[in-house]
This record gives sequence, structure tokens and C-alpha cells, in this order.
Amino acid sequence: MPDLPAATQRSRVRVPLRFGDGYRVDAELVTFHGLTDGQEHLAVVLGDPGPVPLVRLHSECLTGDVFGSARCDCGPQLREAVERIAERGGVLLYLRQEGRGIGLYNKLDAYALQDQGLDTYAANTALGLPEDARDYTAAAQMLRALGIGELDLLSNNPDKAGQLRDLGIDVRDRVPTGVFTTAHNVRYLRAKVLQTQHTLPLGELTELGVG
Repeated sequence: MPDLPAATQRSRVRVPLRFGDGYRVDAELVTFHGLTDGQEHLAVVLGDPGPVPLVRLHSECLTGDVFGSARCDCGPQLREAVERIAERGGVLLYLRQEGRGIGLYNKLDAYALQDQGLDTYAANTALGLPEDARDYTAAAQMLRALGIGELDLLSNNPDKAGQLRDLGIDVRDRVPTGVFTTAHNVRYLRAKVLQTQHTLPLGELTELGVG
């Protein structure tokens, strides 16, 4: 098992969550000391996690999570994850990794290039940035600080599972999320399938008018 620096829980507070569609659930929000990247990541504990909790690593997306942007599927994925995790018991790690780790301003610069025809990954490359800059070391630290060593991962992204396993977390199963398509994000979703092997129905996305 990799020798990760230990993180500790800093605070734990109960917060009632309320979503725009009326869904409500109580959560415990957990903050941490000692995360390697120095970011203010947050754990959202929902229900009774049990011995093998359902866990989602959700990267912050201001445009999608807060403003409801239709250019990505982040907002609907966040909403779905909270309910599915609450039903089973588990944790959502809200990671401050805007734009797959490149930051908000760079993400919006990449959007401008996407408007000229580049896909989400090619746009990052054109800016001299990584296609995906995310590192999940802090996520593994958070999980260990919460006493979680084995989990089912709610994700379509094989890289998340692979990184967690490399960091010593036992990912028992990868559970796919829903598919949330709009007229504005279908090219983005298809690029995720082709470039980073996300488990999304490629045929269905092609039928929606891309490729």
C-alpha cells in the first residue's frame, strides 16, 4: 500500500441539503487537515455508509453545479449522486478541481476554442494544458481519514478507479452514473467516450447527432 501522508478530520457539521427540484436530504459535511494539495476539498456523508459505501469523486464545476450550464453533465450528475448515495449510504467527495484540474478561467478559455470546433480535450491541449490534470491523492487521504478502505465507486470514468486502486483503496465495483444529454453537451460526452474510455452508450450519443 502506498505510504500516503495521513490526513485528519478537521470539522464535521450536519447540514440540510435542498435542491431546486425539491429533493431534500440531511448530510454531514467533513473538512480535513493535511491534504497534500492544500485545497479545501469536502466530504459529504449521506446515510449510513456501512462497510462498503457507495462513493463518488465529484470535481467542482461552477458553471454546471451552480449555474446549471447545459455544456456539461456535471450538475445533473451531482444531483443524481447525492440521492443515490443517500439511499444506499456513502460519501460524495466534492473536489476543488475545476475544469478537470485546469481552473475556471482556463476552462472558459477552452470553451471558446470548443466554439471554434475543437473537442474538450483538444481545446486543453491547444492551450498547452493537460487533457486531464486531476490527481486523486487527496481523495484517497480523505477516504482513509473517514475510515474507508473498500468502496463501490459511482463513476463512468475508469481513471478514477485506477488511481484510487494505485493509492491503496479497494474499489470493489464501478457503478455507472446516468446519462444526461442536452443539445449542448453531446459532443462533450462523446469526446469523453472516445478519448478517456468513459462508460457511456456511444451509439446513443451518435444517434443524437454527433459523429
